[in-house]
Amino acid sequence: MGTEHHNTSHGNGEPLHDTVSFESTDVQVRSIYWYLFALALAVIASFFVCIFILRFLTKFVSQDEVPPPPSRAMMGENYKAYPPEPMLQGVPGHETDPQQDMRDKVSGDMKANETLQWIDKDGGVAQIPVKDAMKIIAEKGMPAVTPSATEKKK
Repeated sequence: MGTEHHNTSHGNGEPLHDTVSFESTDVQVRSIYWYLFALALAVIASFFVCIFILRFLTKFVSQDEVPPPPSRAMMGENYKAYPPEPMLQGVPGHETDPQQDMRDKVSGDMKANETLQWIDKDGGVAQIPVKDAMKIIAEKGMPAVTPSATEKKK
């Protein structure tokens, strides 16, 4: 960049002395605009290239895609948005409430522990409440179990 010497009067704001000099412009604005224009074109071109690649790869992958399993097909068209099976409770796509599932399990277990019924009446196998079974074992002890024929061979 060249320097220009100015010997002008004090009236227009330029230096008075012939030893004082300055550059007429520090930055070439026109070249900056060309660089910005070229950068914008490169960004737009790369955007369209990325769209082309995405569409090509989507078609390529969908050709080899296997159909979803029946459990996923029941979820509807957006089955890909859900995580793969088995799903944890509480994730999107899981229809039941985890806390209610736990309450149902605990109440079912409590009911089964307090039920009195015959399992095999002819064989003499009955289901009794756990409290009663613990009392019987405490009074009489564990029943003696005879080894079966397969256990004797070992």
